[in-house]
Amino acid sequence: MSRIRIKALLSGQKKDGESIRVCGWLRSKRVNKNLAFLVLNDGSSQNDIQCIVDAGTRAYESLGECTIGAALTIDGVLKASPGKGQSWEVHCDKVEISAGSAEDYPLQKKGHTMEFLREIAHLRGRSNTFGAVFRVRNELSYLIHQFFQSRGFMWVHTPILTASDAEGAGEAFQVTNFDMENPPLTEKNKVDWSKDFFGKQANLTVSGQLNAEAMALAFGDVYTFGPTFRAENSNTTRHLAEFWMVEPEIAFADLHDNSVLAEEFIGFLFREIVAKCPDELAFLSKHFKGLTPKEIDDLGRHPFGRISYTEAVAELEKAGKDFEFPVKWGIDLATEHERFLSEEVFKKPVIVTDYPKDIKAFYMRLNSDNRTVAAMDILVPRIGEMVGGAQREERYDVLEQRMKDMNIPAAELPWYLDLRKYGGCQHAGFGLGFGRLVQYVTGMTNIRDVYPFPRSANSISF
Repeated sequence: MSRIRIKALLSGQKKDGESIRVCGWLRSKRVNKNLAFLVLNDGSSQNDIQCIVDAGTRAYESLGECTIGAALTIDGVLKASPGKGQSWEVHCDKVEISAGSAEDYPLQKKGHTMEFLREIAHLRGRSNTFGAVFRVRNELSYLIHQFFQSRGFMWVHTPILTASDAEGAGEAFQVTNFDMENPPLTEKNKVDWSKDFFGKQANLTVSGQLNAEAMALAFGDVYTFGPTFRAENSNTTRHLAEFWMVEPEIAFADLHDNSVLAEEFIGFLFREIVAKCPDELAFLSKHFKGLTPKEIDDLGRHPFGRISYTEAVAELEKAGKDFEFPVKWGIDLATEHERFLSEEVFKKPVIVTDYPKDIKAFYMRLNSDNRTVAAMDILVPRIGEMVGGAQREERYDVLEQRMKDMNIPAAELPWYLDLRKYGGCQHAGFGLGFGRLVQYVTGMTNIRDVYPFPRSANSISF
């Protein structure tokens, strides 16, 4: 007999009286002299299934060996349940206990702190909280592909290993196959990277954007969705060393086109995730005081706020708040500023455009005022920045000068300049931090709780 997942079972794919097999992990066990009640979850649903074992059966006699957390295979008959809060239950004919049923299973039926659950990351997916978070994460991943594929975008796999630091921030992880205790040296006693595997110094990528631009200038509309890395020793609730990014690039497009795409994309995700994960979102909203499913859906049906960076700074200056980081034109907005704009000024997501050129990357298109670039960020309540993007600088001479001004040698990116020489055109794109999106939707306050095995400073145990 083939197993049926609990989600399919609870959605009515089997009828009253049918013989079934369910497999999962024991959440709780209650035994009396006439019956035993087993609560099983297989990870497919926020909801469990109750399984009833009659006294006097072989299955009942075996339950003494069965501890919380044990993996069970149960054959039985599906019955409509008279119990409150459940539609179906399984009357067991056979209970098979897999190996690994231990008394010291750490996820007992009680509340656990998030800090404790991070210490058992290999098991925390079996908890109600992380079962909900990771199913939401899975559905959001699928919806991302659905959105772009339905619009004719090509998914491109940009390299994880690269010789460039796309942001120019110098926070890339180096990759080498040298014996680090005895690397080859130059005559000046420096590491001789020409003898390394790639013939030059290599890094883990901080962004797939530059390669995505090349593909967009061949295929029109493309997107990446994959891991990126940043060696920023930050212990905030918004940063990890390894994180996933969604990065679309669109040809023959300007900043306005880019912002419209981003707003439509996020709105689609908000609306659809509510339909896909109603039980998970209801659970998370109740226990973590995040957005309710209705609030998420509403956000996906109303336009975002829009404001220029200059206007945003004016709003912050007139707010009269004692910000930790003082406000003046030219600063890079801090999280407290971003949250104030989205939470108190607009009370919804807001798109901020036209940032000072000195705080943005070299590839962003220089505006006619020569002070700002055609950049945009999308700020959301509780999180701050979720999306960063820009119209790309398509003018060869302007891009070359920007690289000189920011001390980025043209010799390191000759192919990137070539894109402006050979069939260059207006194009734009953005990056969405996938973890921050999941945080926002689930109500998790720490980004470590939306990645199954988060990577951060001094943390790589799993």
